[in-house]
Amino acid sequence: MSSIEAEDFSQRMRAAISLSWVMFSRKVGNGLISINKEASMQLQYAYVLQQLLPLITFHDAEKFEIELETGVRVKDRSREIDLLFSGEFESQRHIIAIEMKCYRTLAASGGKRGATDIFMKDVYEDLHLLEQYESEGIVQEGVALVMNDMKRLIHPPRKDAKCWDYDISHGSSFGPIQLSTPIGGREISINLEKTYSLDWINYGKFWFLEAQGRNV
Repeated sequence: MSSIEAEDFSQRMRAAISLSWVMFSRKVGNGLISINKEASMQLQYAYVLQQLLPLITFHDAEKFEIELETGVRVKDRSREIDLLFSGEFESQRHIIAIEMKCYRTLAASGGKRGATDIFMKDVYEDLHLLEQYESEGIVQEGVALVMNDMKRLIHPPRKDAKCWDYDISHGSSFGPIQLSTPIGGREISINLEKTYSLDWINYGKFWFLEAQGRNV
């Protein structure tokens, strides 16, 4: 378990991500931060994480940087990493990619939002992308941060629809796994080589998840 006070700066970075997520989640759950879509989620979370950087800096030579929407090439395709958190100390460099997903029952326009199946599939696609960023050597770690306001996705009464091939409910475990169940009329190919265990936390009317794959 990474510690916010570890001597290893990469462990401090990882712990700062978790601490910032808890702080962000509680503020959103208690109405101190308003999130209506993924863009505002990225900005507000990055702001909370930014406030921790002076606290995790233990040496004059350490440098930390947060960058939003970083463009990269993965398997000859252009991708944008939601948040790239990098740190340097002497000859060492550590980079963590963070992908974020936000689902609100009401869209930013005020209308009711559907497509929960696409949201569920997109969570798995983010995990797939994070694994690719690591395997391509772009980053050393990948973390998914997800929030939504639909309890039935977290504690479903049943899982009889095809979208539950992309199970994001509390306590679900999976991987390694290959998924191809079509969603939204699109062909899907998602391959996860790591194992995952999903543990959602509830604050107010929202549910929050931090997920990171483990090597088999």
